[in-house]
Amino acid sequence: MDHDKKQEKSIILVCLQIFMGIGALFGGGALILDPSGDLIDMPVSMIKGSIFSNFLIPGILLFFVFGVIPCFVASGLTRQWKCITAEKLNMFSNKHWSWTFSLYIGFAIIIWITIQIYIINGFSIVHFIYIALGLIIQAVTLLPRVQRKYER
Repeated sequence: MDHDKKQEKSIILVCLQIFMGIGALFGGGALILDPSGDLIDMPVSMIKGSIFSNFLIPGILLFFVFGVIPCFVASGLTRQWKCITAEKLNMFSNKHWSWTFSLYIGFAIIIWITIQIYIINGFSIVHFIYIALGLIIQAVTLLPRVQRKYER
């Protein structure tokens, strides 16, 4: 029974990572395909006054950092395979790299959204959802049962 609960919590974590990843792949992909933001109804005026003249760079960051990496992490959480490069960035040597990267992603999305709110000087329900997602990812990652699953 304890193994089932441990598995259940890790499945939730994998699903959260996949949700984050798929959303960012689509959003980032749309911004890469159309840096004006018109494809997803985001006027370029939203980032006026920032260092960006269009959404290309934010789209690339969104696609890779919050799209590709969470999908990569979800795979690592599921299969616990070895990745030498990820291991070099793993601050917690007693945990599998995917567990640590799950924490990283939680922090990264909160930072990303906070910067976004600052740049656009506004707040929407989408910002709330993604900050909540970052916090939930961190909370589930830090659950004792989940931590034990990824111990070495």
